[in-house]
Amino acid sequence: MAHDFYSWIKALHVIAVISWMAGMLYLPRLMVYHCAAEAGSVQSETFKVMERRLLKAIINPAMIVTWLAGLYLAYAGGWYLAGWFHAKFALVLVLSGFHGALSRWVRDFGEDKNSRPARFYRIANEVPTLLMVGIVILVVVKPF
Repeated sequence: MAHDFYSWIKALHVIAVISWMAGMLYLPRLMVYHCAAEAGSVQSETFKVMERRLLKAIINPAMIVTWLAGLYLAYAGGWYLAGWFHAKFALVLVLSGFHGALSRWVRDFGEDKNSRPARFYRIANEVPTLLMVGIVILVVVKPF
């Protein structure tokens, strides 16, 4: 019975991670296009709504579920003692910090205060991908 619960929480964790990553990969891309829209234009206002809704309705809840389910799995599975888990945890902390940066950038765009060029967001768009690769390798391969 306990194993079934663990498996359900693991499935929930994977679903939440996929949702979180989808949003984290899409939001900076929206920002790239938002940079080309003139402040106050219909296009700019549409991007503001899209960015805010993506953050509030998908990315934030997915991160919360990812963290809650992940902490349960780490505790229940005893993974918190493993070296690979410590490295994974560090990368997830960095990913969470990037999430915070995205929140700030959404606020900046919402207030028409973005000062960064589209190139900045193109580069930023690669950050969650690189972190995801490291996290997946650590979880699947468990190299140490």
